[in-house]
Amino acid sequence: MSVSNNMPNRIPFLDLITPHVELEQELTGVFRKALHTGGFIGGPMVEEFENAFASFCNTSHSIAISSGTDALRFAIMVSGVQPGDVVVTVPHTFIATTEAISQAGAFPEFVDIDERTYNMCAERLQEYLEQCKRDQSGKLISRRSGRPVTAVVPVHLYGQMVDMDAILALAQKYGLTVIEDACQAHGAEYFSRKQNRWMKAGSMGRAAAFSFYPGKNLGACGEAGAVTTSDPVLADKIKMLRDHGQAKKYYHDVEGYNGRLDAIQAGLLHAKLVHLAKWNAQRRERAAEYQRLFAAADEAVVLPFEPSWSRSVYHLYVIRVDDRDGLMNHLKKVGIGSGIHYPIPLHLQKAYARLKYRLGDLPVAEKAAAEIVSLPMFPQLTAEQQARVVEEVLRFSSKFIRKHADAEVASPVTADRTA
Repeated sequence: MSVSNNMPNRIPFLDLITPHVELEQELTGVFRKALHTGGFIGGPMVEEFENAFASFCNTSHSIAISSGTDALRFAIMVSGVQPGDVVVTVPHTFIATTEAISQAGAFPEFVDIDERTYNMCAERLQEYLEQCKRDQSGKLISRRSGRPVTAVVPVHLYGQMVDMDAILALAQKYGLTVIEDACQAHGAEYFSRKQNRWMKAGSMGRAAAFSFYPGKNLGACGEAGAVTTSDPVLADKIKMLRDHGQAKKYYHDVEGYNGRLDAIQAGLLHAKLVHLAKWNAQRRERAAEYQRLFAAADEAVVLPFEPSWSRSVYHLYVIRVDDRDGLMNHLKKVGIGSGIHYPIPLHLQKAYARLKYRLGDLPVAEKAAAEIVSLPMFPQLTAEQQARVVEEVLRFSSKFIRKHADAEVASPVTADRTA
């Protein structure tokens, strides 16, 4: 029997209510300010948030956009990628990554992920690039599609950055543009051995896209996104592109889009940005507590891996188990929320059947997609709630192990007596 959502000891997968109630006065003040000034599109609230978020990401510019998808699409469009060009990314991400590529007129192709971090594997990217050829003009050509390869979109998945030094080195060698998909990595950090310093998500590629969908570490009260860059020319192009191609009102240098961010959403994000470092620290504490509680678990539960060069902000806390569906059903019965991010790799989605990928082409992503489970993760999660989550995961895992052990005993493999 399923447990009601009103169950007193229910543990939600995500809590979007508590932080907004805690900041209710600040957030409603933003709305009152908009009402009293009539500033609903553009203006000081948008500019103030852009400046603050650029500073947070250690970039020169931040351009507020209507969504994370549009942010990535605009970044691709202004970065030199031409219609029909190949943009290389990973299959283990939300479809918005490849929607942005396709809708920019480009063509997505995939490389497999690292089995421990679930991010783009530099070795697989290198193998892909080494298999490409050069045409007479020197352009890098995909052996798979025969199209020019011009950009790479590494995805900082689950709040942890890709090994960017390795990706950037390959991009430099092959003349590719790197655009970060940082939609799940607000405040994540990477220790660059090349730069000998910690660097923020959104500051390492030519540009980066962020999403402020409500469930993100920094979430709006609706749709919102941003592009970060330290390239002033690229920043100006994106500002025009998001506003119907206007250099100034009614003077259109290019045909653009309506990709502006509402002033109210920018004001809400600015109010919440002040608290983001604290919330990220709390997420890291919650992740450390999960690691401690799972310490006694055997190999039946694979925990998140954080390399020494990474400071993840744990947008999600993702484990792997053999019987993912069984575990999720068990957690649901005992009132614990969970999720899957993501169940079908993009190269096997019906939407991309035209790309002609087949099962087995990207085995690491395919295996991970069948085993991953996202456990409750949010700053207000308590140690008591985490202890109960881990207890139920381990209870199910031990039953699963015993069941399969008993099955093996009941049906032993007989030796070949004719040998």
